Amino acid sequence: MNTFSGFGRVSVWRAIPWVLALLLPLVIDEVAVGNLAYCLVWAFSALGLALMWGHGGILSFGQTAFFGVAGYTFGVITLNFGDTWVSSWGGVFGGLLLSVLLAFVLGYMIFYGRIRGVFIGILTLSVTLVLETFMAQTAGPKWAIGEARLNGYNGMSGMPPLSIPWSGDDVFYLEGTSFYYVVVVLLALAYILSRRLLQSKFGLSLAAVRENPQRAEMLGIDIRRQQMLVFVAGGALAGMSGVLYTAWGSYITPSSMGLTSAAMPVIWVATSGRKSLGGVILGTTLLVWLSQALAIYGSQYALILLGAILLFVVLAAPQGLGPTLMAYVRNVGAFHRRKPA
Repeated sequence: MNTFSGFGRVSVWRAIPWVLALLLPLVIDEVAVGNLAYCLVWAFSALGLALMWGHGGILSFGQTAFFGVAGYTFGVITLNFGDTWVSSWGGVFGGLLLSVLLAFVLGYMIFYGRIRGVFIGILTLSVTLVLETFMAQTAGPKWAIGEARLNGYNGMSGMPPLSIPWSGDDVFYLEGTSFYYVVVVLLALAYILSRRLLQSKFGLSLAAVRENPQRAEMLGIDIRRQQMLVFVAGGALAGMSGVLYTAWGSYITPSSMGLTSAAMPVIWVATSGRKSLGGVILGTTLLVWLSQALAIYGSQYALILLGAILLFVVLAAPQGLGPTLMAYVRNVGAFHRRKPA
């Protein structure tokens, strides 16, 4: 009975941030809601990297590759098939499918090719930069897929927003507050599914692989399969970021797969605490919001601040700011409880 009550209290505490997120549009204006939706869009990619890195021990710089592939796929599908709700959600699933396929092929090459450690980061970063370089050179009318022109470094634009069927043949466009609610619901589902995945037998075996791959393999765990599966899951979440980002702004450019963009998820996850899924979502949202606020004065200020934060985390809080702060609070509380009256 006590265990059940404790589980209930934990569940309630975890539900509070999501309830507050759903209530926020009631107290802030439409512009702020749109900006918050933009910040939350990036949390999918960070959540995927937390699964890979924090729970799978795989440091990858490839999240922006999956992001870009999914975003461009969404653009190609929606520009060719119009602004119907079938086209918009077909673009979402098409983008996710292609990002999963890329993650599967790349993951198979990495893990079944016995690539380990820092070389995974080098390979995934190389793939990301190759994709950026290729897409930047697709200017001109010959670089088009049907009605969708890739436009080189200027990127694709004019994609219709997400929509749902409405009365008759009409559609309801998911923009502003309605798009924000879609992002919050999808992010909550991604968070719940990620937690359930880590609490399953797969999650336990993944933890064994992370802590000691040789021992896990001796116990009969297929470590390559486990690593590839979590890599694909992380790639799918990055793809969700890509399609939602493209739907939010109706554009995507090769710079979304650049060197700076590739480093951002690593900074967000390292700062937030790579083993805390909820912390990663909250930390990423705050850091993206802070970057946007500083970008008004120049993008270099945001990069300098994020670099300083990362340096502090590496030197003083390697587990992340959130987990380190929580551990400090627990230690202080334990000290005061032990202190004699």
